[in-house]
Amino acid sequence: MKRRDFIKSSAILAVGTSVSNYANAENPSSRPSAQVEESTGPLIDSAPMLQNYAADSMGIAFSVTDMANGFVSFSEKPDMSNAKTVKCGGYRVTDMNDKVMLVRLTGLKPATTYYYKIGADRISYKGGYNMKVLDTEIDPRIYHFTTAGEDAKPHFCVINDTHVNWNSFTKIVDKLMELNPSCVIWNGDASNVEETIEAQKRIFLKPEITHKDYAAETPYLFCCGNHDSRGLANRHMEKVWMFRQPEERLSRDWDLGRNFAIRMGDIALIGLDTAEDKLDTNPLFAGLFNSKAYREAQKPWLKDALQQPEIASALYLVAFCHIPLFDPNPKANPGDLYPDDKDPNYSPDFASWQRTCAQLWTPLLEEAGCQVIIVAHQHVYRYDAPTEDRKWAQIVGGGPNMQNQGRSYPTVIEGIIEDNQLKITVHNIRDQKVQEVLTFAPRKVKKNKKKSKK
Repeated sequence: MKRRDFIKSSAILAVGTSVSNYANAENPSSRPSAQVEESTGPLIDSAPMLQNYAADSMGIAFSVTDMANGFVSFSEKPDMSNAKTVKCGGYRVTDMNDKVMLVRLTGLKPATTYYYKIGADRISYKGGYNMKVLDTEIDPRIYHFTTAGEDAKPHFCVINDTHVNWNSFTKIVDKLMELNPSCVIWNGDASNVEETIEAQKRIFLKPEITHKDYAAETPYLFCCGNHDSRGLANRHMEKVWMFRQPEERLSRDWDLGRNFAIRMGDIALIGLDTAEDKLDTNPLFAGLFNSKAYREAQKPWLKDALQQPEIASALYLVAFCHIPLFDPNPKANPGDLYPDDKDPNYSPDFASWQRTCAQLWTPLLEEAGCQVIIVAHQHVYRYDAPTEDRKWAQIVGGGPNMQNQGRSYPTVIEGIIEDNQLKITVHNIRDQKVQEVLTFAPRKVKKNKKKSKK
């Protein structure tokens, strides 16, 4: 067929198809229905997980087994009187899927305790004109959480590089339950390479540990590690670990949905994402990563975040990211060895630390008086004290290894205000002991006048 005749025939076919589709849309009985099995088993199959802790919002995620629309009812009263209900999804339509319910509560009060229950409507969906609610399931337990804010309890913990190691993660969570912090920062590499949402659910919502409700009343913040972007599912982790809502961010920063600038009592917490530990030009990833632009986009966000009055006025400024921003070993790979991360003068063939991120972010953090940056990635605990040239300290969290191999052990890094100082305690989970205690003096601060978007 000649090209001109082919285009003409294709146009006629397209018009005919459009008319047919329109007729089917207007007459639902004339179109075939997608048959979906109507399950009658339990619908909610996990405890809730509190995500993206903030002063005026909170995310709540939980797992389901069938097509559903989830919701959260919440109140300031323990008996749940005067409760409000928020469904998952945005303004136009509610979210309906058979995997994970993500509900974002906004407009909350800072440093306020809320009580909540989770529920879901089981949906029979057989097409756009053939859907109904089969039943509603509500978890009978009443949970609670407390929002961040200047009057919140200044107490955080950091975990990292758990890598789906249930032995070490069980003991890490046991320590977290004992310490009972206001929030936990999961500082990357929660996963390995996850291809399915079911695998992600197993990590965050249905872990193989004793405390299945480990995050139902302790809020979590998340700084992605390099492994948390690997695999088809991890490329869109927001389907399991939600972004913050668009109204909580500037439009410029919509793709920075898990970056955070949070005030917790006298502590300001800053969360950044170092992204991959390999360059975008590394042939291993076939040009399918865009970490360079992502890192650069975080610089203006960070500059604005540090100038927010509630952040600028905090006595202590602590930053978090997965890959270290400094390494004392001059032969450690700095992550910018173009084009494929290899150079005989450096080891290994991926970033041991992130020189690019350090050049982008640390001048801003140092100017703001950041006392300490808590990082991960290397699987070996280390403390880098400040120097004349580097005013901030760096704490490198340990890895998932429970075997007796020197400094390679899991850590829980705890921060709290005591005696007008920031006290950071490094808990060695393998040996069940306090590995190190560090203290930091207050920084010079500005007075708080008003709050802006994060």
